[in-house]
Amino acid sequence: MVMLNRLCRRGFCSVAPRPWLFVGLGNPGDKFKGTRHNVGFDMIDAFAESQGIPMDTVHSKAIFGKGFVGEVPVFLAKPQTYMNLSGESTGPLAAYYKLPLTQVLVFHDDMNLPCGVLRLCDKGGHGSHKGLKSVIYHFRGNREFPRLRIGIGSPPGQMDPKAFLLQKFNVTARHRIDEALQEGVDVLKFLLCKGLVESAKRFNKEQKYKHLRVQNLPV
Repeated sequence: MVMLNRLCRRGFCSVAPRPWLFVGLGNPGDKFKGTRHNVGFDMIDAFAESQGIPMDTVHSKAIFGKGFVGEVPVFLAKPQTYMNLSGESTGPLAAYYKLPLTQVLVFHDDMNLPCGVLRLCDKGGHGSHKGLKSVIYHFRGNREFPRLRIGIGSPPGQMDPKAFLLQKFNVTARHRIDEALQEGVDVLKFLLCKGLVESAKRFNKEQKYKHLRVQNLPV
């Protein structure tokens, strides 16, 4: 990420300032704060804090904030509909701002990635993630919107995946997630000035090697 940040600081920003909507998926309320299923909310909070964007309004059933990163308008949202109905907020937000879905980036937890590993994708299915499934439904079946996948690891042994998702991280895993959130902030800033394709190409390569380092470590 050091190289990415240097490029941005030196002015190598070629993408026109088109607005972006960043949506973090999670469940509202203190009961779910800090759980694995809420890392999408955590990513929104980390980015908002880093850029000084207040999350102080309610819009389309979401806690909402808006601001600029450089010259790029950015909208931030944490749907308050509960995870399985995330699309009830995300769909109307994208429609309200008349954004093409290629400018809507969804942050979500992913049990198929090791804890703390991130992946930036331009499209995809829902992979049995009910929050993503709801978003796709409210995008009229369109799956061609970018995502930031946040690895939370897989359930140990025969543990029920639902119970795993609603657990809080242990100390080791929480440290990995906190580090990953800072990496996510860096790549999001880079994305806003260089675009998705270039950002994903560089970032996913870095995360691939991180994947090899952490995949066998306990969480």
